[in-house]
Amino acid sequence: MTLVQLEYIVAVDTYRSFVAAAEKCFVTQPTLSMQIQKLEESLGVKIFDRSRQPVVPTEVGLKIIEQARTVLIESQKINEILQVKKGELEGELRVGVIPTVAPYLLPDVITVFLKKYPKVKLQIWEYTTERIVHELKQGSLDCGILSTPLSESSIVETPIFYETFVAYVSEKSALYQKKSLSTEDIGEEKLWLLNEGHCMRGQVLNICNYKHNYGLEGTFEYNTGSVETLKRMVDINSGVTILPEMSIRNYNEDEIAHVRYFKSPEPVREISVVTTQNFVKKQAVHTLIKEILDIIPERFKSKKKKEVMGFDL
Repeated sequence: MTLVQLEYIVAVDTYRSFVAAAEKCFVTQPTLSMQIQKLEESLGVKIFDRSRQPVVPTEVGLKIIEQARTVLIESQKINEILQVKKGELEGELRVGVIPTVAPYLLPDVITVFLKKYPKVKLQIWEYTTERIVHELKQGSLDCGILSTPLSESSIVETPIFYETFVAYVSEKSALYQKKSLSTEDIGEEKLWLLNEGHCMRGQVLNICNYKHNYGLEGTFEYNTGSVETLKRMVDINSGVTILPEMSIRNYNEDEIAHVRYFKSPEPVREISVVTTQNFVKKQAVHTLIKEILDIIPERFKSKKKKEVMGFDL
């Protein structure tokens, strides 16, 4: 049994295809298949049911693959020890980020991070919360940046800042004349939302207690996966949307004129770096957290966790 063989069975389990797994492992499909067959012969069991498409693990194969993931994670900790000893940061860091955070936080962080740590290959994917958690458990990501809390016992959450929500209001709305808003003010407005699957959708509905307005004519006419599209829908079609504050940092004077802050207590969301319980690359992840904290507005850091509204994610 070798680490390479364990990597191959984990890859096949992840992609449910010998061809795709071989491509991801940068080997030919016959080579990968031969190594997995040798492992099966040495163990005296079949790890995969090849008669099914896509290929699936056998009952015993599931247990073997689970243990293989653990072994591979533990083996990677050797490199982590050496990096700490040398005081260098290198290798890959695979990060999943939700779309309502990525475009407003990462450009500045990436620029600084890569300049300081040129030996690190930083890989970023924009995924939904559900996808990030899945990829973390599969070992395809090293960490995620998303809104918490989660209901996942196997995921470790490290809160790093608390971001305020703001309203973006159409000139045609009665709310445009107000200097600040209460969450109740949104109740009778046309509210533009993200698609199902985005955690911010549920957060916004909770902020506005909007569920009692499902029957209003014109409500929920259009759903999107883009915060910028929400803003455009308000500009063109009236109504209101709720935006994370970091998304307005580069707004011009005309755009800022449409922004309204909420009265105290302001609705906020907790943004955390999340990992699995036994994650590796601790030095790289902690360094990423430090660079994020150096860039975000100071007032986001000063929010107390008890002020975070409870969201049903």
